Amino acid sequence: MSVQHPIVTVTGSSGAGTSFVKRAVEKIFDRENLNVAIIEGDSFHKYDRATMKEKVAESKKNGGRALTHFSEYANEFKKLEELFKQYRETGTGKRRYYIHSDEEAELHSQRLGQTFKSGEFTPWEDLPEGTDILFYEGLHGMVRRVKHDKPGMPKYDVAQYVDLGIGVAPVVNIEWMQKIYRDTTERPYTVEQVRDTIMERMDDYIEYIVPQFHRTHINFHRVPLVDTSDPFSTESEVAPMGPKPEDSLVVTHVRHQDINLEEIKEKIPGAWLQNPETLVYGGEHMTLAMDLMMSPIIHNLVEKKRAALAAKNS
Repeated sequence: MSVQHPIVTVTGSSGAGTSFVKRAVEKIFDRENLNVAIIEGDSFHKYDRATMKEKVAESKKNGGRALTHFSEYANEFKKLEELFKQYRETGTGKRRYYIHSDEEAELHSQRLGQTFKSGEFTPWEDLPEGTDILFYEGLHGMVRRVKHDKPGMPKYDVAQYVDLGIGVAPVVNIEWMQKIYRDTTERPYTVEQVRDTIMERMDDYIEYIVPQFHRTHINFHRVPLVDTSDPFSTESEVAPMGPKPEDSLVVTHVRHQDINLEEIKEKIPGAWLQNPETLVYGGEHMTLAMDLMMSPIIHNLVEKKRAALAAKNS
């Protein structure tokens, strides 16, 4: 891993809650007064929205697996690996943005003096100079394929460059409820359309998303304490976006030497250790737990970076 140019990723499926964890991590960055290079996972999709629709239609017409945003065929995994490698070695690289909404289109149009529409990409731009850390949030922050098991497809290993990988993997019913709520309230889809998308993505979910959670350093896994047995129902007594924090438990599995779960347990009301690497606590304490676990890791990464720079300049 890089001492001078550390990389942190938050990885999870669509609807898992990575944006929630991203906000928690960004608060830590602010407290540490860090200059952060932020990378949005969607910016490494291979196709813009219009082209992706065409490619999906072609894949269905040909009778094969439907193309999805989870798949390596719809993403630039090799470019993402190259970015992480370059940043690790030099603290430089290029990024772009995928424009999700009209509001984002207006923002980037003003920023770059061009005219963009929702569903398009901005041009590639150099990362800001002198950043302290690179932070990725998206679907594929720990993706890897190191065998030539698919003819014509390159090998890639994004995970090898990550100093702190955070996985967000709630019970799948909660994940689906959160995705349905987001896509029907913030994006122009119906429940039926979102349900069909979930089903079409299932093979790629198993192949590309799930294996990443074996490579992360911390996994946050939210479990419902209320009935979520039918996440597609409009008659559920549970809120449309899923259980309230106090109606869930969070199972957090840790594989990192800088985290002392025994000490953290004492600081979270009602928490207990299921085993030496797994802490369980009420969902209302998830933000506190994230802060207690991630703050020392990020602080130590930054201190090592500063020590290395001081030694280099002395």
